[in-house]
Amino acid sequence: MAKGEGAESGSAAGLLPPGILQAGERPAQKEPKKKQQLSICNKLCYAVGGAPYQVTGCVLGFFLQIYLLDVAQVDPFPASIILFVGRAWDAFTDPLVGFCISKSSWTRLGRLMPWIIFSTPLAIIAYFLIWFVPDFPQVQPLWYLLFYCLFETLVTCFHVPYSALTMFISTEQSERDSATAYRMTVEVLGTVLGTAIQGQIVGQADTPCLQDPNGSAVASDSANRTQSITSLRDTQNAYLLAAGVIASIYVICAVILTLGVREQREPYETQQAEPVSFFRGLRLVMSHGPYIKLITGFLFTSLAFMLVEGNFALFCTYTLGFRNEFQNLLLAIMLSATFTIPIWQWFLTRFGKKTAVYIGISSAVPFLILVALMESNLIVTYVVAVAAGISVAAAFLLPWSMLPDVIDDFHLKQPHSHGTEPIFFSFYVFFTKFASGVSLGISTLSLDFAGYQTRGCSQPARVRFTLKMLVTMAPIVLILLGLLLFKLYPIDEEKRRQNKKALQALRDEASSSGCSDTDSTELASIL
Repeated sequence: MAKGEGAESGSAAGLLPPGILQAGERPAQKEPKKKQQLSICNKLCYAVGGAPYQVTGCVLGFFLQIYLLDVAQVDPFPASIILFVGRAWDAFTDPLVGFCISKSSWTRLGRLMPWIIFSTPLAIIAYFLIWFVPDFPQVQPLWYLLFYCLFETLVTCFHVPYSALTMFISTEQSERDSATAYRMTVEVLGTVLGTAIQGQIVGQADTPCLQDPNGSAVASDSANRTQSITSLRDTQNAYLLAAGVIASIYVICAVILTLGVREQREPYETQQAEPVSFFRGLRLVMSHGPYIKLITGFLFTSLAFMLVEGNFALFCTYTLGFRNEFQNLLLAIMLSATFTIPIWQWFLTRFGKKTAVYIGISSAVPFLILVALMESNLIVTYVVAVAAGISVAAAFLLPWSMLPDVIDDFHLKQPHSHGTEPIFFSFYVFFTKFASGVSLGISTLSLDFAGYQTRGCSQPARVRFTLKMLVTMAPIVLILLGLLLFKLYPIDEEKRRQNKKALQALRDEASSSGCSDTDSTELASIL
């Protein structure tokens, strides 16, 4: 057998020039694969892509309700329908877009980038039209419902593939974790930027309040009715100007992301068949134990922080009595979170992600207890706000840093089920938005039962007590339940290292096999 092979090799060698033969022998002397590293520029370009979702989401969350009621002058009941249906549709579109992305094929731009590129121009048009007041009052509710739902759909077409892009910017866990830390920092800055831009431009849209003879404060309807048409038009133009600035930021960030990030395909995926079907992939994802435990734990902790976020303005205004300090306190929280995200990134690298979860999220509990027990004190409130920002930074960073570890674990257990990354990310976002909807419903019902006075400048004692419970005790209970669930999460640092080695071996094997197949094909063509 050796003799025949040697004679055959000798014949081939006689037909081929020496340079080609040496090129064909290169795979036998394959050099070890270098560690794939992202430059700081790559990480910054990736991080900037997270700003559009946060900037627009922050502005819609804080300003859309007051805009519908006081600027567009939509009646309260249709306005509540617009807000509720828009939130519900937003949650529904995440798995829907995840399904569509899972059916997408790879292109020259990648599998995820085309969604980001083509959704951007349509999204900014829809966003601008949300803040436009049509001249036909009878169609206003339908107008705002249509463009609100359309924008939420298009921004989901941007955000879900952007979130899944984490798995395709690098095959190194440490590089993905570092890029995620950059992303969270920019997203927190985006939240601050959105609040600052919108607040500064449309600050004149505040509704005045007057005290009635009984001592209760109600919004001054007469002041609204006597407001001149010119003043109202100026306010509407201010909202349009703010929308134009936010839309410009959206476009700039999308362009930077597109030009600065290259989507990379896993080597072992190129050798496999078509991606699994969406419903089979969904069944596999939802039966993956670490994923269920991770999203369940973060569902409780997200609900806790969203209760604080959704009621923070009312709590500062009515319970603490700091009506004019709300924006400053919010800025203190977000700036604190921005500066501490790099610290949490170092901490989770040094001590592990589960340890960071326990310390980072639980650090909010003592300060929430302090808020519940103290009297109204502005200095102490600022201290608590800065401390709360430290915990908010951990809540921002850790879910997106731990989710890629779950996906790596899934790839090892289901090596032939590729193309499921959008399902992982879209359903995590779905559950997060579900928590947001639940927190909104709980808060509204609780305040309604307590006797909340719409458009009031002060509230009864029962309402103030309810706000204190919604911002302090309820989040504490939810945080503790979430931390108990994290005890069941199985992927610790040792498990991560094992998964990393196993995945690297799989990639090396796939790359080696791919090189061998390519060289054999080239050799056959030459012969």
